[in-house]
Amino acid sequence: MSTSALKSATVESLPSLSKQEQELILLLSQEDPIWLPQPGAQQRAWLTPADELYYGGQAGGGKTDLLLGLGLTAHQRTIIFRRNYTQFKGGDGLISRALLVAGAKGHFSSRINGLLMNDGRTIEFGGVEDMGELGKWKGRPHDMVGFDELSEFMEQMYLFLMGWVRTTRPGQKTRVVGAGNPPTSIEGEWVIKRWGAWLDGQHSNPAKPGELRWYARLNDKDTEVDSPTPFIINGERIVPKSRTFIPASLADNPILASQGYGAQLQALPEPLRSQLLYGDYTIGLKDDPWQVIPTAWVDAAMKRWVEHRPPGPATQSGLDVARGGADKTVLAQRWGEWFAPLERYPGKDTPDGQECRRIVINAMMRGGSCNVDVIGPGASVVDLCREAGYETLPINFGAGTKRRDRTKLLRFVNVRAFAYWSFREALDPEHGDGVMLPPDQELRADLCAARYDVRVNGLLIEDKEAISKRLGRSPDAGDAVVLAAMPPLAAEVTFR
Repeated sequence: MSTSALKSATVESLPSLSKQEQELILLLSQEDPIWLPQPGAQQRAWLTPADELYYGGQAGGGKTDLLLGLGLTAHQRTIIFRRNYTQFKGGDGLISRALLVAGAKGHFSSRINGLLMNDGRTIEFGGVEDMGELGKWKGRPHDMVGFDELSEFMEQMYLFLMGWVRTTRPGQKTRVVGAGNPPTSIEGEWVIKRWGAWLDGQHSNPAKPGELRWYARLNDKDTEVDSPTPFIINGERIVPKSRTFIPASLADNPILASQGYGAQLQALPEPLRSQLLYGDYTIGLKDDPWQVIPTAWVDAAMKRWVEHRPPGPATQSGLDVARGGADKTVLAQRWGEWFAPLERYPGKDTPDGQECRRIVINAMMRGGSCNVDVIGPGASVVDLCREAGYETLPINFGAGTKRRDRTKLLRFVNVRAFAYWSFREALDPEHGDGVMLPPDQELRADLCAARYDVRVNGLLIEDKEAISKRLGRSPDAGDAVVLAAMPPLAAEVTFR
């Protein structure tokens, strides 16, 4: 229903309207409303009954303002996340915008780190740089959880934080809203997949903007179902949740459009220009120019994978030991070019070398040697395995090496650079070894995350801490696979 139609609606017609339309009519009828959605996409986003909304597309489409406006008009307890809290600050930041809109009707409260309105509503602002910061939001209920620049978050962050959207207030709607532009890097590609029915041009059952679809988590997999009707699986009652996507455009924000913002976007280089100017999700994500392993090479290796492993003993294993917090201990094992699905163990389940020793021994009983990252807690694992008669190989990624690449021209600053570059060579579609990697989105992100730099003394791969900061978690899966693939340091050998 259009804005003019909503404004002209009478009290008698209210029962025939949706709950959201009734609430918007009441908002429009206020003498001095604190905030109103702009006609068009922003109003459609305000009105949608979806449990999970992605409002995205062109830059300047009023996406951030929608998050603030929903919190001020349709919810009681709101939290809005950004990847870094400092992104909220500054003259153009959301905190300044919130204070401007609130005026005398609210104020900033350091106690809640957000906006406290005179009518009791609250809007908190939170930053989540890495997975280790998620714990502080555990058990903190809000009836709306918003994400500003959604594609900057990791999917694991999004799924964890949206798990705390709830309310005990009768009649209060709960929702999760992600706002953002098309992702510009491989780390944000999950957004296109999660809203694939709207954004993926190859989707088997495409959806129209604003159309509701229902999804349920079945066998730890996001699955589309036919309706919102609850059903029983293995004795558990499953309640599907609705999801939709509404595209935002600069034309929906006439104030910004009138200030020549579109001309600024037109001057950007491709593909960023089309992504921000047109909200184009169909343009392929470009690899970083300094990305160690091309995304297409990892995708090809995963496409080659078959479920049944080759006969005979394993060739080699790699163990990346958790260093605490949200890290995982990950075991990778291969039979020649074929890699088995990764074995993951939460860090709390491998608190010492004894438990990791069990993992290594079980792997070595299937065959082959085992490379263990000995920076940190991995050193004790090697010692304990040797005491039990299992000769594991300690790998110090930070140590120097005289090894070179296959051309014998490229030197490496340390073992980490040699190990990652060797795996890049093994994945090379023309000169590689036909590696077969199990389909694993976390592994894919880990392998594609590493960047390199060429220095006077050789090629250097960024350290684990730098990758962890960008991913929001430790690249444990990627390191484990690289360890399992790593050629011996003492001799020139092929990947096999």
